[in-house]
Amino acid sequence: MRSPITHSLLEGIDEPAQLRALPATALGTVADELRTFLLESVARSGGHLASGLGTVELSIALHYCLDTPHDEVVWDVGHQCYPHKILTGRRTALSNIRKRQGISGFLKRDESRFDAFGAGHSSTSISAALGMACAAKQLGTRKRAVAVIGDGALTAGLAFEALDHAGGVGADLLVILNDNGMSISENVGALSQRLTNSERQPAADARGFFGALGFDYHGPIDGHDLPKLLQCLHDLRDQTGPRLLHVLTCKGKGYEPAEADPIKYHGVTPFDTETGIIGGKPAPMTYTQIFGDSVCDLAAEDSRIAVVTPAMREGSGLVAFARQFPDRYHDVGIAEQHAVTFAAGLATQGLRPIVAIYSTFLQRAFDQVVHDVCLQGLPVTFAIDRAGLVGPDGATHNGSLDLSFLRCVPNLTIMAPASGAELRAMLRTAVELGSPCALRYPRTAAVGLAAADQPLPRALPLGRGELLRRGSGIAMLAFGPIADAAHEVADIIDASVANMRYIKPLDEALILELISQHDVLVTLEENAIAGGAGSAVAEFLASQGIQTSVLRLGLPDQSIEHGTREQCMHDAGLDVAGIFDAIARHCALLESQQVRLKRPLRLRDNAMFNGVLRLLTRSQLG
Repeated sequence: MRSPITHSLLEGIDEPAQLRALPATALGTVADELRTFLLESVARSGGHLASGLGTVELSIALHYCLDTPHDEVVWDVGHQCYPHKILTGRRTALSNIRKRQGISGFLKRDESRFDAFGAGHSSTSISAALGMACAAKQLGTRKRAVAVIGDGALTAGLAFEALDHAGGVGADLLVILNDNGMSISENVGALSQRLTNSERQPAADARGFFGALGFDYHGPIDGHDLPKLLQCLHDLRDQTGPRLLHVLTCKGKGYEPAEADPIKYHGVTPFDTETGIIGGKPAPMTYTQIFGDSVCDLAAEDSRIAVVTPAMREGSGLVAFARQFPDRYHDVGIAEQHAVTFAAGLATQGLRPIVAIYSTFLQRAFDQVVHDVCLQGLPVTFAIDRAGLVGPDGATHNGSLDLSFLRCVPNLTIMAPASGAELRAMLRTAVELGSPCALRYPRTAAVGLAAADQPLPRALPLGRGELLRRGSGIAMLAFGPIADAAHEVADIIDASVANMRYIKPLDEALILELISQHDVLVTLEENAIAGGAGSAVAEFLASQGIQTSVLRLGLPDQSIEHGTREQCMHDAGLDVAGIFDAIARHCALLESQQVRLKRPLRLRDNAMFNGVLRLLTRSQLG
């Protein structure tokens, strides 16, 4: 048996003031203990690892040299924030990170007074810290504002806008550029190339670039040389004006497997620290993987296909496409707005670009979707991954709004596959439409796995759904993979189930047919109820002057916090038990209002009733 590893100094640090009470000579030991603790903890719990291993020394130096939380440090994204969390009173809580009722994997203001700004998406830190610096000047308060941003996040337009503003107003702002040459995968773009050159050459390129934006540039320095970091931060903290410290770090520092493969160890499930082997059963095929296989198949058939991603090669399932079609693969870095308009430019030349993007990342490019793609009717396909609840990544990454903000855009077709095979068919449909199209799918194992070795299915008829199950009394209109849960509920209450496929245009004929045969319509979607697919159905009925009972089920008007995806679906009332309960309550309400139903809700048999009862009365998911 391995003897337990002690963290004697680290265990005495519950807040940065205790860190600052230590002599500087002890900080190297703190760094060693912190890195070991981080590795051990994440190996047990899972989470983001490599980024945090690279910021151990930087986190210590910032909290040692600054008077936090009075001085405010804004971390970008949050992938690299685990050492910060450990030093700010959340060491023991790290074992429950990203778990239900545990701490967030990102920064949250209501989680700690040391989290100056909430973060989950990239490139926000400079803007936020600049706002804090300008507020301090206006209010006459003496506090420092520091932004920590990676070289990957620096490629976003938001970061450039903030740098330009800060330099223009001469803000009292310190920016720490954490340069590890990585985003999730290798960083791309000219700026990254220039920053990388800074390690081997005099810093003239970087100094000239940031100097042109009004910043006093310092560096580059070794971000793992703690004494050097302390010296530089001590010198810079009391200077005034816009200044930038360029810090070179190694993603995965101190753990050889992570240093060798930082992409693999960016985010991990539990693993063995001795072997580096990531445990767990082989994961079932996901919608992301089916998309990746399908886009390769489609590109082999159609030379017009090109794929655009904002730094999400691995996350969007595009590793194989990048390898097979390098001249048709475009990683634009963390630059979502540019990704969409760039795709529009490709489309003007006769190509059929596919923008592979997460739902919450697409939020950043809404204006470009409207003006640059849809207003011009350009044939750009949006493959929207992480649509719906994402589980451990929590509220910042839940794709709960895309149907609501896309449905109002003219000239845009919107689809949601109910299965892996349907995703393949929809991808072909989107490309063949020759007009703007979006298809959304969740971060989960695919229902009805598609056979990747089979030819792509034919395109689907536009605006046509399908009736999956014929029952009576209640008709359930399912948009996306939630059709699987709808089918389970329908088996209990003998309801009809329709796989609607299209959110825009709706299958109005199918809706009218179901209304004529049923008392109650139930819409099901993994999107916000407000403005989603259910709203589209209700609006259609209102436009036709049709009065019928419609129960809209979707994500509630609140943030769903992190947990397993199953727990989050339960919390949202979108698992089998929640759907059944909502329908039962709705029917009870109708009866209390003396609404006569042709067929009152009843269970098919006692066995089914008992099964549902167990679901409804069980304690919260563990």
